[in-house]
Amino acid sequence: MTEYSYELKIPRERVAVLIGKDGEVKKSIEEETSSKIKVDSKDGDIFVSGEDALGLYTAREVIKAVGRGFNPDIAKLLLKQDYVFEIVNLPNFAKSRESMLRLKGRVIGKDGKSRKLIEQLTESHICVYGKTISIIGEPESASLAKQSVESLLKGSTHANVYKWLEKKRRELKRKAIMEM
Repeated sequence: MTEYSYELKIPRERVAVLIGKDGEVKKSIEEETSSKIKVDSKDGDIFVSGEDALGLYTAREVIKAVGRGFNPDIAKLLLKQDYVFEIVNLPNFAKSRESMLRLKGRVIGKDGKSRKLIEQLTESHICVYGKTISIIGEPESASLAKQSVESLLKGSTHANVYKWLEKKRRELKRKAIMEM
């Protein structure tokens, strides 16, 4: 059997979250993806190895999601085949630290309202962390959430983004009903 391996880096403050209480999170990812995870908690380097290439890829995505600020339970949705992980890089939209903070604020909204509404309308999960905004959801949902976030980052008004999302959501529901 061929052994595959990946090496990735996550922020040091996310290492404890990845390992979990008594190593539970790490263990469950290893079991569900048939992989072995080694963590260098000093540097945030993660080494993933195993013989199942798909399992390894999935483990890497879950680890990346935890590294991007997701709660491990939400990150583990990526273990399901019909879930995807999208990342929007803020430096693509903002040059300075100040404008990055302002844009993060636009996506989160007052008391997190904007982020919550986008999550509800797209049935996906959004995490704003560091220089990224990450999304976990089913492919169509995650794609809509990503387009919404990018629209906000490009300066669209919240009202227009919500209207567009509500329209898209109706279209998806109509399509789902037609397929029944």
